[in-house]
Amino acid sequence: MTDFVSAEWVSSRGDDLRVVDVRDAWEYDGLGHLPGAVNVPFDSFRADEHGAESDAGEGMLPAEDEWARLLSEAGISPESEIVAYDDHHGVFAARFLVTAELFGHDPDRLHLLDGDFSSWQLERETSSETPDVTPTDYAVQRPASTPLVGPDTVAEAANDSDTVLVDTREDEEYDAGHIPGAVLLDWRDLVDDETRGLLAREEALSVLESAGVAPEKRVVLYCNTARRISHTYVVLRHLGFERVDFYEGSLTEWEAQGRPLETN
Repeated sequence: MTDFVSAEWVSSRGDDLRVVDVRDAWEYDGLGHLPGAVNVPFDSFRADEHGAESDAGEGMLPAEDEWARLLSEAGISPESEIVAYDDHHGVFAARFLVTAELFGHDPDRLHLLDGDFSSWQLERETSSETPDVTPTDYAVQRPASTPLVGPDTVAEAANDSDTVLVDTREDEEYDAGHIPGAVLLDWRDLVDDETRGLLAREEALSVLESAGVAPEKRVVLYCNTARRISHTYVVLRHLGFERVDFYEGSLTEWEAQGRPLETN
């Protein structure tokens, strides 16, 4: 399953690991990056709300052929072990990893750096050199099942005592309008401001429990455009939650279909 890994773990893996920096190219080139990291900017794998997958109810996913091209050019194969990072507490990097999982990359080979570029550079070396990579012929092979759910499933979730529907946006956004029955869990509440990574395990579980998110329940996640739920999804899977569903269309699709919202 997709999980968090430490800077020490990344440093120890050497050439066995494909490190992916999802920051903008100017940051990658101008500010430096992790040694050996390739650059796959967030905007390059992010369709807008009218992207190729939107008619399938899959929101902001890029087209399969575009995703395959990006990974091929980055020297990534379906067998590659990947760690991704950004400079925003991991939320953009998590989106890269979730996209990879949804397009069939083995989740056991997908990792999120615990911390981000800012935390890495405080104690570890960075590089300004772009690594030479050998292009691959990456092919998307969608898995037989994924955590993706559609709006009808989401609408039913609020009435299921075994399920908790989770809005991962900020308080103000939630108060302005949320899917009926959803609880609020700002994705940033699971981030340690000092380390810029994940809270300690017991602290993270306490935050989740306070929001009504328990390991024994099925969890359905949404936000606006599926970026913030990507981080929460990786957190929950890392913590051992087994039933985590992912509403890719999120509020972009929900509102476009004229479905109801609750306000506080």
